[in-house]
Amino acid sequence: MTIDELNRTCRGSFMDLLHIEFTAFSDTAVEAVMQITPEHHQPLGVVHGGALISLAESVGSVGSVLQVDPEKFSVYGSVVYTQHLSPAREGKLVARASILSKSDFKHIWDVEIRDEKGQLISISRVTNSIKPIKQEAD
Repeated sequence: MTIDELNRTCRGSFMDLLHIEFTAFSDTAVEAVMQITPEHHQPLGVVHGGALISLAESVGSVGSVLQVDPEKFSVYGSVVYTQHLSPAREGKLVARASILSKSDFKHIWDVEIRDEKGQLISISRVTNSIKPIKQEAD
């Protein structure tokens, strides 16, 4: 899969709603940017923590999807642990997920979200369950 194909696949989804665009991926990492809009803000004018968590889970989940055969396995987010460190108000956020642990049925990703200046905004650990797709009897 290419970056363009990945971004096309996400069109019309929650990731599209949040303005998340994937920019790079490898066997061990996934990167995406999220353009901050007023819709990402909570009433005090900073990015809502839920938007940051959604960005983190999106890059971690896509990382796992890219690791498995989609005809044989489904990926489900099971745990997201997040700490918000600094507020963000405008510009773009850059998320980078790095795989920490990969087993047959569980992937764990560490995610850093930074602003355009490189300041650390949020860190997350995303755990995904990898489930075999049940094949129908012929």
